[in-house]
Amino acid sequence: MDLNAKLTILERMVGIYDRFVGEFDLACEKYCAHCCTANVTMTTLEGYWIFNHLEKTGEMHHLETIAQKAHPDRFLPQVSINRLADLCARDSEPPEEHLDPDAGPCPVLVNHACPLYPVRPFGCRCMVSAKNCGETGFADMDPFILTVNDVFLQHLEHIDAQGYTGNFADVMQFMESDENRQNYAAGQLGAVPDGLVANQPVFVLMIPPEHRERIQPVLMQIRSIQV
Repeated sequence: MDLNAKLTILERMVGIYDRFVGEFDLACEKYCAHCCTANVTMTTLEGYWIFNHLEKTGEMHHLETIAQKAHPDRFLPQVSINRLADLCARDSEPPEEHLDPDAGPCPVLVNHACPLYPVRPFGCRCMVSAKNCGETGFADMDPFILTVNDVFLQHLEHIDAQGYTGNFADVMQFMESDENRQNYAAGQLGAVPDGLVANQPVFVLMIPPEHRERIQPVLMQIRSIQV
Protein backbone atom coordinates (compact mmCIF):
# COMPACT_ATOMS: atom_id res chain seq x y z
CA MET A 1 0.00 0.00 0.00
CA ASP A 2 1.44 3.38 -0.95
CA LEU A 3 1.82 6.25 1.49
CA ASN A 4 -1.03 8.36 0.10
CA ALA A 5 -3.42 5.46 0.61
CA LYS A 6 -2.22 5.05 4.19
CA LEU A 7 -2.73 8.77 4.87
CA THR A 8 -6.24 8.58 3.43
CA ILE A 9 -7.08 5.64 5.68
CA LEU A 10 -5.68 7.53 8.67
CA GLU A 11 -7.90 10.53 7.94
CA ARG A 12 -10.97 8.34 7.53
CA MET A 13 -10.21 6.50 10.76
CA VAL A 14 -10.01 9.85 12.53
CA GLY A 15 -13.45 10.73 11.16
CA ILE A 16 -14.92 7.42 12.33
CA TYR A 17 -13.41 7.84 15.79
CA ASP A 18 -14.55 11.46 16.18
CA ARG A 19 -18.13 10.45 15.34
CA PHE A 20 -17.94 7.53 17.76
CA VAL A 21 -16.62 9.50 20.72
CA GLY A 22 -18.97 12.40 19.92
CA GLU A 23 -21.85 10.22 21.11
CA PHE A 24 -20.57 10.36 24.70
CA ASP A 25 -21.13 13.13 27.23
CA LEU A 26 -17.58 14.39 27.81
CA ALA A 27 -16.08 17.18 29.87
CA CYS A 28 -13.28 17.88 27.36
CA GLU A 29 -13.21 21.43 25.99
CA LYS A 30 -10.81 23.99 24.57
CA TYR A 31 -8.03 25.06 26.96
CA CYS A 32 -8.53 21.88 29.00
CA ALA A 33 -4.98 20.58 28.67
CA HIS A 34 -4.49 18.31 31.68
CA CYS A 35 -3.79 15.32 29.40
CA CYS A 36 -1.43 17.24 27.08
CA THR A 37 1.77 15.72 28.43
CA ALA A 38 5.27 14.99 27.16
CA ASN A 39 4.48 11.26 27.32
CA VAL A 40 2.28 10.91 24.22
CA THR A 41 3.33 8.26 21.70
CA MET A 42 2.46 7.89 18.03
CA THR A 43 3.36 6.13 14.79
CA THR A 44 5.57 7.37 11.99
CA LEU A 45 2.47 7.60 9.78
CA GLU A 46 1.02 10.17 12.16
CA GLY A 47 4.37 11.95 12.26
CA TYR A 48 4.40 12.20 8.47
CA TRP A 49 0.83 13.53 8.52
CA ILE A 50 1.73 16.18 11.08
CA PHE A 51 4.89 17.17 9.17
CA ASN A 52 2.84 17.66 5.99
CA HIS A 53 0.40 19.84 7.93
CA LEU A 54 3.23 22.01 9.29
CA GLU A 55 4.69 22.37 5.82
CA LYS A 56 1.35 23.37 4.29
CA THR A 57 0.49 25.86 7.03
CA GLY A 58 3.96 27.39 7.21
CA GLU A 59 4.35 26.42 10.87
CA MET A 60 7.64 24.55 10.63
CA HIS A 61 8.95 26.49 13.63
CA HIS A 62 7.15 23.96 15.83
CA LEU A 63 9.84 21.41 14.92
CA GLU A 64 12.50 23.61 16.50
CA THR A 65 10.32 24.03 19.59
CA ILE A 66 9.89 20.26 19.87
CA ALA A 67 13.66 19.71 19.68
CA GLN A 68 14.34 22.41 22.28
CA LYS A 69 11.60 21.46 24.75
CA ALA A 70 11.60 17.65 24.49
CA HIS A 71 11.62 16.55 28.12
CA PRO A 72 14.64 14.35 29.04
CA ASP A 73 12.37 12.04 31.06
CA ARG A 74 9.65 11.71 28.42
CA PHE A 75 8.12 8.27 28.01
CA LEU A 76 10.04 6.00 25.63
CA PRO A 77 8.00 2.90 24.72
CA GLN A 78 9.80 -0.43 24.71
CA VAL A 79 7.18 -2.15 22.56
CA SER A 80 4.36 -1.09 20.25
CA ILE A 81 0.72 -1.81 21.15
CA ASN A 82 0.49 -4.71 18.66
CA ARG A 83 3.67 -6.22 20.05
CA LEU A 84 2.24 -5.85 23.56
CA ALA A 85 -0.99 -7.59 22.51
CA ASP A 86 1.08 -10.33 20.88
CA LEU A 87 3.12 -10.90 24.05
CA CYS A 88 0.03 -10.96 26.27
CA ALA A 89 -1.74 -13.43 23.97
CA ARG A 90 1.27 -15.73 24.24
CA ASP A 91 1.42 -15.35 28.06
CA SER A 92 4.84 -13.72 27.74
CA GLU A 93 6.05 -10.97 30.02
CA PRO A 94 6.26 -7.56 28.32
CA PRO A 95 9.38 -5.49 29.02
CA GLU A 96 9.33 -3.10 31.93
CA GLU A 97 8.53 0.49 30.94
CA HIS A 98 9.15 3.69 32.86
CA LEU A 99 6.62 6.52 32.68
CA ASP A 100 7.22 9.69 34.65
CA PRO A 101 3.86 11.45 35.20
CA ASP A 102 5.77 14.63 36.04
CA ALA A 103 7.60 14.79 32.69
CA GLY A 104 5.80 18.04 31.94
CA PRO A 105 3.49 19.33 29.23
CA CYS A 106 3.58 18.65 25.50
CA PRO A 107 6.41 20.73 23.97
CA VAL A 108 4.10 22.44 21.45
CA LEU A 109 1.36 23.43 23.91
CA VAL A 110 0.73 27.20 23.81
CA ASN A 111 -1.46 28.86 26.46
CA HIS A 112 -3.17 25.53 27.18
CA ALA A 113 -4.11 25.12 23.51
CA CYS A 114 -2.77 22.75 20.84
CA PRO A 115 -1.51 24.35 17.61
CA LEU A 116 -1.64 20.90 15.96
CA TYR A 117 -5.18 20.13 17.05
CA PRO A 118 -6.63 19.09 13.65
CA VAL A 119 -3.80 16.57 13.14
CA ARG A 120 -3.01 15.74 16.76
CA PRO A 121 -1.76 12.19 17.41
CA PHE A 122 -4.35 9.54 18.10
CA GLY A 123 -2.83 9.14 21.55
CA CYS A 124 -4.09 12.68 22.25
CA ARG A 125 -7.37 12.34 20.36
CA CYS A 126 -8.48 9.28 22.32
CA MET A 127 -7.71 10.71 25.77
CA VAL A 128 -11.20 11.81 26.84
CA SER A 129 -12.99 12.08 30.16
CA ALA A 130 -16.54 12.33 31.46
CA LYS A 131 -15.35 14.65 34.24
CA ASN A 132 -12.87 17.49 34.45
CA CYS A 133 -9.46 15.88 35.05
CA GLY A 134 -8.24 19.00 36.85
CA GLU A 135 -10.91 18.49 39.49
CA THR A 136 -10.72 14.70 39.81
CA GLY A 137 -6.99 14.21 39.22
CA PHE A 138 -7.64 11.46 36.67
CA ALA A 139 -9.52 10.77 33.44
CA ASP A 140 -12.97 9.25 33.95
CA MET A 141 -13.22 7.10 30.82
CA ASP A 142 -15.96 4.63 29.93
CA PRO A 143 -14.42 1.11 29.74
CA PHE A 144 -15.90 0.66 26.27
CA ILE A 145 -14.09 3.78 25.05
CA LEU A 146 -10.85 2.28 26.36
CA THR A 147 -11.48 -0.86 24.32
CA VAL A 148 -12.31 1.12 21.19
CA ASN A 149 -9.18 3.22 21.72
CA ASP A 150 -7.01 0.09 21.79
CA VAL A 151 -8.65 -1.24 18.62
CA PHE A 152 -8.07 2.02 16.74
CA LEU A 153 -4.45 2.22 17.93
CA GLN A 154 -3.88 -1.39 16.86
CA HIS A 155 -5.36 -0.83 13.40
CA LEU A 156 -3.38 2.39 12.99
CA GLU A 157 -0.14 0.53 13.75
CA HIS A 158 -1.23 -2.26 11.39
CA ILE A 159 -1.48 0.25 8.54
CA ASP A 160 2.00 1.52 9.45
CA ALA A 161 3.39 -1.97 10.08
CA GLN A 162 6.66 -1.19 8.30
CA GLY A 163 7.17 1.98 10.31
CA TYR A 164 7.98 2.85 13.89
CA THR A 165 6.30 3.94 17.12
CA GLY A 166 7.81 6.37 19.61
CA ASN A 167 7.33 9.41 21.74
CA PHE A 168 5.75 12.34 19.87
CA ALA A 169 8.97 14.36 20.20
CA ASP A 170 11.18 11.55 18.91
CA VAL A 171 8.97 10.70 15.93
CA MET A 172 8.79 14.37 14.91
CA GLN A 173 12.57 14.75 15.19
CA PHE A 174 12.93 11.62 13.06
CA MET A 175 10.57 13.08 10.46
CA GLU A 176 12.46 16.36 10.39
CA SER A 177 15.20 14.63 8.37
CA ASP A 178 14.67 14.83 4.59
CA GLU A 179 16.40 11.48 4.19
CA ASN A 180 14.20 9.79 6.79
CA ARG A 181 11.02 11.14 5.19
CA GLN A 182 12.12 10.04 1.72
CA ASN A 183 13.03 6.56 2.94
CA TYR A 184 9.75 6.31 4.83
CA ALA A 185 7.72 7.40 1.80
CA ALA A 186 9.56 4.81 -0.32
CA GLY A 187 9.01 2.08 2.28
CA GLN A 188 12.76 1.68 2.71
CA LEU A 189 13.35 2.24 6.41
CA GLY A 190 16.36 0.44 7.82
CA ALA A 191 17.29 -0.53 11.37
CA VAL A 192 15.11 0.93 14.10
CA PRO A 193 16.78 4.10 15.44
CA ASP A 194 17.35 4.66 19.15
CA GLY A 195 14.25 5.87 20.97
CA LEU A 196 11.79 4.26 18.55
CA VAL A 197 10.38 0.72 18.31
CA ALA A 198 9.30 -1.35 15.32
CA ASN A 199 5.64 -1.57 14.40
CA GLN A 200 4.00 -4.85 13.45
CA PRO A 201 0.70 -6.07 11.98
CA VAL A 202 -2.22 -7.00 14.23
CA PHE A 203 -1.84 -10.48 15.71
CA VAL A 204 -4.79 -10.33 18.10
CA LEU A 205 -7.17 -7.48 18.98
CA MET A 206 -7.42 -6.52 22.63
CA ILE A 207 -11.19 -6.81 23.05
CA PRO A 208 -12.58 -8.14 26.35
CA PRO A 209 -15.47 -10.65 26.05
CA GLU A 210 -18.06 -8.18 27.34
CA HIS A 211 -17.33 -5.77 24.46
CA ARG A 212 -17.02 -8.20 21.54
CA GLU A 213 -20.58 -7.81 20.32
CA ARG A 214 -20.90 -4.09 21.03
CA ILE A 215 -17.74 -3.23 19.10
CA GLN A 216 -18.76 -4.98 15.87
CA PRO A 217 -20.29 -1.86 14.22
CA VAL A 218 -17.06 0.07 14.88
CA LEU A 219 -14.95 -2.75 13.45
CA MET A 220 -17.16 -2.89 10.37
CA GLN A 221 -16.66 0.84 9.76
CA ILE A 222 -12.88 0.53 10.05
CA ARG A 223 -12.69 -2.52 7.83
CA SER A 224 -14.98 -1.03 5.19
CA ILE A 225 -12.58 1.85 4.46
CA GLN A 226 -11.61 1.70 0.81
CA VAL A 227 -9.07 3.84 -1.05
